[in-house]
Amino acid sequence: MVGRLTGRQVPDDFEGTLDDGEYVLTSAEVKSGGHMVATSLGLWLPGSRRVGWHMISKATWGGGALVLIEATEASQAGAAVVLEDMPPVRFVFAQSGKLPDTIHDRVTKSIASRHRHELPGGGAWFVQRKVPGRDGIVLQVRPDKGTDADAVERVAEEVAAKLSLMRTDLQQ
Repeated sequence: MVGRLTGRQVPDDFEGTLDDGEYVLTSAEVKSGGHMVATSLGLWLPGSRRVGWHMISKATWGGGALVLIEATEASQAGAAVVLEDMPPVRFVFAQSGKLPDTIHDRVTKSIASRHRHELPGGGAWFVQRKVPGRDGIVLQVRPDKGTDADAVERVAEEVAAKLSLMRTDLQQ
C-alpha cells in the first residue's frame, strides 16, 4: 500500500534499485519474462537496466509489441554528445496498459528542440534534450550512417559553442 501511494511500488520480479526521488509511472509484463517499468528517470528493461528517456532514439508500437532503439554515446564534440543507435530490440506484451502512452509522452517531453542538418555523406539530427533528474539541456547529435564523421564533429562543436553563447547572453 505504501509503495503504491509513494510511487515506489515495483513488480515482484524487479531486480533494479530505484534512485532517491525516482518514482514508478507504470509497468507491463514482457511475455519473454520480467517487466518493463517506466519511471520518472527512464525505462527499466527486463534484466533491470534503466535507459534514460533522453537515450531512447525511437520507440514504436504495434500488435502488442514495442520496438525500441536505444542510443549510446559514441563521442564528445565540444559540449555536444555524438550518439550512435544500437540495433532495434522487440518486446512483446500480454497487456501493455498505459506503457505505450507513457513512453511516448516521456520521450517527447525530453526533447526541447530538434533540427536536421545535411552534411557530406548524409546528415544528422541535432537534438537538445532534457536529462531526467538533472538541470539543464544536453545537445545530442545523431548522424545518419555514412555521414562524414569529421564533418559531424566539426559542426557539432560549432553548434554547441553557439548555443553556449546564446545561453550566456540570455542569463545576462
